[in-house]
Amino acid sequence: MKVGGKMFAILAEREGGVHISLKCEPEMADLLRMQYASVTPGYHLNKRHWNTVKADGDVPEEELKSMIDHSYRLVVKGLTKAEREKLA
Repeated sequence: MKVGGKMFAILAEREGGVHISLKCEPEMADLLRMQYASVTPGYHLNKRHWNTVKADGDVPEEELKSMIDHSYRLVVKGLTKAEREKLA
């Protein structure tokens, strides 16, 4: 999934389950990995800035939605002013 031509989420089916990779601030990424067994460093991505979440119910739905929103906001923040204005 993209915003302004930049990736903020990647959905994949592997190992018999659905996985979603999300951009994340490094400190928060580490905390989420410690808190949830299904949150791991980004699969084939920059492991400092991306987490991959196995959608197996370990992460509560509201927390997962928050992680998706966080990823979206991080990517939007990195867009140019003109690209951000197009979104509004």
